[in-house]
Amino acid sequence: MMTIDLAPDAVERGYNNRAAVRDHQRWLDEWVLRSKRAQQALQPALDVRYGSAAKETLDLYTPAAPALGTLLFIHGGWWRSLDKADYAFVAPAFVAAGYAVAMVDYTLCPEAPIATIVEQCRRAVRFIAHEGPARNAPAPLVVAGHSAGGHLTAMMYTIDWRAEGFAQAPLVGGLSLSGVHDLTPLVQFSHNVDFRLDVALATALSPALMAPRTHAPLALAVGADETSEFVRQTDLMWDAWPANRPRGMHAPMHVAGRNHYNVVLDYDDPASALTRQTLALFGA
Repeated sequence: MMTIDLAPDAVERGYNNRAAVRDHQRWLDEWVLRSKRAQQALQPALDVRYGSAAKETLDLYTPAAPALGTLLFIHGGWWRSLDKADYAFVAPAFVAAGYAVAMVDYTLCPEAPIATIVEQCRRAVRFIAHEGPARNAPAPLVVAGHSAGGHLTAMMYTIDWRAEGFAQAPLVGGLSLSGVHDLTPLVQFSHNVDFRLDVALATALSPALMAPRTHAPLALAVGADETSEFVRQTDLMWDAWPANRPRGMHAPMHVAGRNHYNVVLDYDDPASALTRQTLALFGA
């Protein structure tokens, strides 16, 4: 698949979400407020360790009854900021529907390169697949993430899970929300001071430029009011992996009236199309 060559100023306009959404701090503050409420209400098991690095932990939200399955959610923040606690508001709708939610943390750039973060997420998936049932976080497992977490979600499809000791991939579905799936434009992005990508490394970490190793469905969603580059990145991934399109989903979700920061708040609504599409993946 051909990558697109953008001028540096176009890259900056396309990927600098804080510049594109002037009231982004309003939405980030809303995340924190709703996440505090979610943690107080659900009382998750905090900082469950899935690996040896300091940030290789997850927060586990479980229903009172035996869970029907588990959503593993990967936070965003350009691989260089934010925390699993900032996204706790994602959990209540799924817990109320009877599912466990594992909210994953990882080491941030530049302390860790993106390739290491991918490996940490692989370890988190492996941990939940093996240890989750004993913690009321059983299969089936769906992986989802926002922004950088969307990229990391798609990267879980490129892993050879048989080499990890699984007869088949441990995930039954995934959803990338506002993900970046071709990293090559980011070589020119100002944040690359932390990513430390060159073209070869960016290509090697771009799921849209790779072949999937699992046939599980991958849903794609983006806010309709996001930058043209984030919309393009979502459509690019849809075109790249046609065999992984969920049944009944005929196009990526372009969520009307939503930008990069408020689109993820649709997960705080049990009736939203985003929540319903993610729940549908458990039965795919």
